[in-house]
Amino acid sequence: MSKMSLWSIVSKMPPECFSSLYAEFPLKVRQLLGEWLENQPWEFLQGSDTFCTSTASAILTDMVKELCGALPGCGNDSEWILQYVNTLELLGRRNPLKVVEVFRSILEGEKAVVLKQFHRLPPSFYQRQEEMKFNLAVQCLSYKLNKIHTMEESLRQTKENTSTHEGSLKGQCTSQIMEAVTELENVQVQLVKRINIWKRQQQLAGNGAPFDGNLDPLQDRCESLFDLYLQLSQELAKVTTELGMEHFPGVLERLNSSLSTLVKSSFLVEHQPPQVPKTQTKFQTSVRFLLGLKLFSTSAKMPMVKATVVTEKQARELVRNPGPEHWSENMGDIVNNVAPLELSLTSRVCGASFKNLLLKKIKRCERKGSESVTEEKCAILFSTDVTLSVHNVTFHLQTLSLPLVVIVHGNQDNNAKATVLWDNAFSEAERIPFVVADLVPWPRMYEMLNLRFVSEVQTSHGLTRDHFFFLAQKIFNDSTSTAEDFQERCVSWAQFNKELLPNRGFTFWQWFDGVVDLTRKYLKSYWSDKLIIGFISKQYLQQLLLPQLDGTFLLRFSDSEIGGITIAHIQKNVDGSAQIQNIQPFCAKDLSIRSLADRIHDLKQLQYLYKQKPKDIAFKAHYTKEQSGKNSWGYVPARITIIVGDQNQSPPVDVPTWPASPQESNLRTSNSPIHFSVYSPSPVLTPLSQSQDPSLTQQMPPAPLRPAFPTDQSEPPVSRTPAWSTSPQESSQGTSNIAIHSSVEIPVPLPPTAASHQLSNASYLDNMSYPWLSEGTRSPIMQDIEKEPMDIYPPPPEGRFLPDHMSINNNMEDDDITALLMENGIYPMAVDASSPRPTHNLPQSLGNECIANQNWMA
Repeated sequence: MSKMSLWSIVSKMPPECFSSLYAEFPLKVRQLLGEWLENQPWEFLQGSDTFCTSTASAILTDMVKELCGALPGCGNDSEWILQYVNTLELLGRRNPLKVVEVFRSILEGEKAVVLKQFHRLPPSFYQRQEEMKFNLAVQCLSYKLNKIHTMEESLRQTKENTSTHEGSLKGQCTSQIMEAVTELENVQVQLVKRINIWKRQQQLAGNGAPFDGNLDPLQDRCESLFDLYLQLSQELAKVTTELGMEHFPGVLERLNSSLSTLVKSSFLVEHQPPQVPKTQTKFQTSVRFLLGLKLFSTSAKMPMVKATVVTEKQARELVRNPGPEHWSENMGDIVNNVAPLELSLTSRVCGASFKNLLLKKIKRCERKGSESVTEEKCAILFSTDVTLSVHNVTFHLQTLSLPLVVIVHGNQDNNAKATVLWDNAFSEAERIPFVVADLVPWPRMYEMLNLRFVSEVQTSHGLTRDHFFFLAQKIFNDSTSTAEDFQERCVSWAQFNKELLPNRGFTFWQWFDGVVDLTRKYLKSYWSDKLIIGFISKQYLQQLLLPQLDGTFLLRFSDSEIGGITIAHIQKNVDGSAQIQNIQPFCAKDLSIRSLADRIHDLKQLQYLYKQKPKDIAFKAHYTKEQSGKNSWGYVPARITIIVGDQNQSPPVDVPTWPASPQESNLRTSNSPIHFSVYSPSPVLTPLSQSQDPSLTQQMPPAPLRPAFPTDQSEPPVSRTPAWSTSPQESSQGTSNIAIHSSVEIPVPLPPTAASHQLSNASYLDNMSYPWLSEGTRSPIMQDIEKEPMDIYPPPPEGRFLPDHMSINNNMEDDDITALLMENGIYPMAVDASSPRPTHNLPQSLGNECIANQNWMA
């Protein structure tokens, strides 16, 4: 958290900005005081009573000491400064509140100048102001309690004096106690507000905001207020003994209510559980009781704290009717959910730690409309009972964690994070659980995106105004509005993570999160060195690149892929015309093979990073140092080189093909070479042919591009070889002998392919030819498979195929069933929910289209 002071800003501004402020207080003296001046409660010494007067006198005495200590460094000015200090001291003795007014006006003027130029003050300045206000209120209340104690002693001593004098003391004592009770309530309201601010800052920290999680200052406040409550209760008991309780109607109830609020507000979640927990995965959390040192310092037995999963509806009921919870049904099966409160006298910490919480399962609630399971929020409720021995009163303490979105598989993580991110950013400090706005101003949205980007990438280089303009165009699908127009627009939750981007298969959040993840893993140093423009449209980059030199390029995040970065460069033709080329995006897998800087180094058509900075200067620090000579094992080092477009940096390579199955032989000749003049940014597997290793002819039979089916005949293991080609760097690693043998062949339901592959039952066998499966020799097992319809939605596995820890019931949602199956290695096909569930009498032919289909996992 920033500790910048107001003076650190004022001291760097031109002195003429403050010329009118220092008429009664010279600038030189102001400079000597520095930050000390703003750390005094001038703003809150508004009264003229004895407390304000005495406090002002004490502060002025400290100021004189501060100035006298700084005199040795003043040189020739020390003499007149000393005279001014003496004059100030005399004025402070006669009228200290007058001096307070001078300093208050100086600070107000400095704040006004800073706000006019920068439109905000340092957050730490407001924090110190709030601390001074609370401390001054506590001092004032303590001063009044001491005064009440003195009056109570006087009242007891003058009991036999004249009734007139006794009546005057009674009236003063009664009014002082009533004022003290009111001030205690006001200070408690201020404390509870500060606790809620701490909770809100803790929630924003879930999105990456800076956060000081130290609870010791808040504990000091709670303990000081608790001591004042006990002191006031004792004085009230003494006074009521002398005067009777009828003089203080309702005071005791007010004090008890204040005490209850203070004790319950002191029970907090110190370390939050993960906001996207996964079932069957352990996690940790801890709670803290800020008044534990006051209540349990002499206690032999500590209370137990219980953790329970509650739904959004149950959380709302707790807010409306706080008290012991009685649920009709359990919404989540959570184990290791009981822990004792532990008190450490050395660290002054009282808390309970849950180190092995495990959510075994979650019961989903009924949802509205198009809500998905990743939009369903719940929380963990921590509860315990504590007893105040002084009054023999028991308090039931409850506190809720931040909202959680429970997932059963990692593929739900992205959408669950979006729900949590939105809730953390746009919820109010004191709200009905877990209500959050569905529509928020765009400026608040891009502040959240910037915070997320900077915190996840761990960089000091945040997003710029140009970046925000591009992001606004993307999320609103609007390329005509200006940046000022977007400042007045609002963005909805649907635009953020429900509606797909135009002509894309993903949402805005899924795209942005992919960019953040790629930058965090592979592009952090490039981004921090400002080598990546990143968020820029193709139209705008043309305006930037067209006037530039041939070979000028820039780096931008891909619009068409999640988690991709592409290179756009200008290419000048012989006739003088120019065109912008966009290289196929590099994803995380590409950059894990060869870094971005090395790829840029390989591409000779790239000469200058925008604007006109030679690439070898810009990326020199990021190049991989290449080894010369043989390595320690005696090998000559090899390296991977990337080629795009029609570069001719290496001759075409003749790579023999792998033997085809009979039905594929008509598509190409088995011995025809494949010429590579272009490297794809993604490695392409190219196995060597059998002709290069005759020994393979006897070892492996030809393998089809479709699954084999079991027969009654005793067959050798069937080899499975890639149907795609390898890149040169992979073929050099021994891919010529790649073979995966399977001793058991299992029927696999195949996905629907293009219309050209939709074969009927009769044509299927006509088009299927296996050298090892002769016509008329199909086994009974094979014949049963042909007759039985295959549903592309396989039923939940049973028996030995279902892991012991996995259970599926009729109450589970489709999303959760799918995710649970995938978690255990069982991959149902992804089919559009709006389409009927097709059935096929026989497996379909598996073309290359199915291999490329990312949505089919079988």
